[in-house]
Amino acid sequence: MQFGLFYEHQSPAPFTAAKDMQIFHNALDELELADKLGYDYAWLVEHHFLEEYSHSSAPDVFLGALSQRTKRMRLGHGICVMPPLINHPARVAERIATLDLLSKGRVEWGTGESGTAMELEGFGVDPDLKKGMWREATEQCANMLTMTPYPGFQGEHFSMPTRNIVPKPIQAPHPPLWVACSRRDTILHAARNGMGALVFGFAAPEQAGKWVQEYYDIIKSDECVPIGHAVNANFAIVTALSVNEDEQVAIDRGTEGFKYFGYSLGFYASFGKLKPGHSSVWEDFKKAEAGIEDNHGNGGIGTPEQVHDHCKAYADVGVDQIIFVQQTGPANHDHICESLELFATTAMPRLKVGEEERLAKKQAELAPYFEAALARKQKMAPLAVEDIEIVKSYGLRKKEAGTYENVRSDRGGGLAVVADDPLALVSNQAEKAAKT
Repeated sequence: MQFGLFYEHQSPAPFTAAKDMQIFHNALDELELADKLGYDYAWLVEHHFLEEYSHSSAPDVFLGALSQRTKRMRLGHGICVMPPLINHPARVAERIATLDLLSKGRVEWGTGESGTAMELEGFGVDPDLKKGMWREATEQCANMLTMTPYPGFQGEHFSMPTRNIVPKPIQAPHPPLWVACSRRDTILHAARNGMGALVFGFAAPEQAGKWVQEYYDIIKSDECVPIGHAVNANFAIVTALSVNEDEQVAIDRGTEGFKYFGYSLGFYASFGKLKPGHSSVWEDFKKAEAGIEDNHGNGGIGTPEQVHDHCKAYADVGVDQIIFVQQTGPANHDHICESLELFATTAMPRLKVGEEERLAKKQAELAPYFEAALARKQKMAPLAVEDIEIVKSYGLRKKEAGTYENVRSDRGGGLAVVADDPLALVSNQAEKAAKT
């Protein structure tokens, strides 16, 4: 089994820029420690306008910083919001590729649609169209990362002319693709598209095992037609983490934050109403806290042995990765670091026994299915060189139209801008010489 860490950058009110700065830097310190301790993945969400619940609105910027503080752990968008009105596909491709180069090939490309009124309406996205937007943008973004040049696209939700997206990622054909899942139907949707399943719905091991079986059955079937240019067969599930040698200490440290996590998520998704800039999510949670079910993080809160058994139950049913949530509500930075270290030095080594062999066996078993799935994919046709449209600069267009006016100073300066094409002058001189 592999292990990831999940960050929302929760910031209960009253929040300030200084408080958020501390939360961001605490997260960098925690993940740098986790990298040294042997955790495998860092997953950063992308949310917008969700006051107190998630201040992670620019995960690519955070991951860029993290790429320079870590050496081995994978850096995951968990997820990149794909509707073009929120993120233009070309901008997604550019950021994914840049981050892949900065991290020396450690990016995991998670995708999703977004699901709250606060976010979708903030960007003018019709919720009834968001699934189509996700598919169109994700497929074309994968094409942009793999084609030179990208031929251009006239779609239902975005259009653009032929352009070459630079830079390209170091991982070929592109970083592993994932999609956010919360229910059985979206997990099956992930398998049909040849994508890793990022399961953010908390599920018991018995239920997760059924989903894993269905997921891999589809990966191996004719239903699997990759949306990208590679198959990423992986099943990851989110759970809480608060570990201490004293079970009650683990509970005391973890319970409030995980209750708040569930409450604030439900607030934005299911029952809340908010006046932007005047949130009271934490304040309202504290009023309601006593009436919220206390499940102690579905097994991820407890002693090292209890949490080991919790994780092993998921490993035994075929889950590839456990993603731990720790930074919840007013979580204490020192407690998070203590928990990370205790789990890594007690439970994790036993859970990682034979992991390299498991991955190698899995890859060998699935390789022919991946090849068959990719053979079913209808790929975008590349453009022949002679069919690539030349893009003229605005200055050249004005010159050809007789409207160009050179307003640049000839007094010099730090940068001399060439206003006329030197190659044209060379060509004219060569032509005159040939005539004489």
